[in-house]
Amino acid sequence: MKSKFIFILYLLLYLPFASAQTEKDSITIAGINWETTQIQKGIVRKHAQVPSLYNCVQNINFVEVDLKKSNAKTKIIITDPNKITSETAKASNAIAAVNGSYFDVVKGNSVCYLKVGKQVIETTTAAEFAERVTGAIHEKNGKIKLIPWSKSIEQTNKINKGTVLASGPLMLNEGRVCDFTRLNKKFITTKHPRCAICITKDNKLLLMTVDGRFPGQAEGINIPELAHLMKMLGGKYALNLDGGGSTTIWTKDAPENGVLNTPYDNRKFDHYGEREVANIIIIK
Repeated sequence: MKSKFIFILYLLLYLPFASAQTEKDSITIAGINWETTQIQKGIVRKHAQVPSLYNCVQNINFVEVDLKKSNAKTKIIITDPNKITSETAKASNAIAAVNGSYFDVVKGNSVCYLKVGKQVIETTTAAEFAERVTGAIHEKNGKIKLIPWSKSIEQTNKINKGTVLASGPLMLNEGRVCDFTRLNKKFITTKHPRCAICITKDNKLLLMTVDGRFPGQAEGINIPELAHLMKMLGGKYALNLDGGGSTTIWTKDAPENGVLNTPYDNRKFDHYGEREVANIIIIK
């Protein structure tokens, strides 16, 4: 009787994680007519405003880097003091960029593990581990890996080359959707603007944003839905980055300020609502 009660409680608490996507969503993603622009050899940007995906309108932008055809390199850039993504990307002579991981909006410092070479700059706070941090980016010589992360991994980390930046949650690992049930349920299940990085099965790198908080234009996405979207696009590894008002994707070839999505900080459905952030990820 006790085991039956526990099973029912589990369903009530975590069924949203399992049932957030439908066959209709998969069919919709497969049928998206992406507006595609080539930036340079092996690098394209794609955009679509989808009228109904995960039960609402979605505004999706991503940069796709074919790692077999392009000589582009990925780097983690620390901004000090904090700057908007487009400003740092331009100063870094980047081809494309997205905002990075979580930070203290008052003090400006990263609240997730950040290590450059042998120097640990920041460690992950207990609150971040409890809420969402289960992954990290390891960048070395312009190449990246998306790896699982935890408090125990952080405490024993011996990576002394390149840059390590924690974030989360890790959404895909070896092509499988990760378990989110131990993380903050509200953060996982609420639709927000989101930003993510992904490596696909056919060796492509995706930098992606999904806008949100604009009723009727871009309503946002939750973590299981974003994981499903990444998997449908061929994802093998995928990591959620800082979202909400930080969500920004930029390319050097785009008009005006180069921002592709509609950052939320100015509360306007335009390209000028960027937030100052502590770090970004660029393609050079």
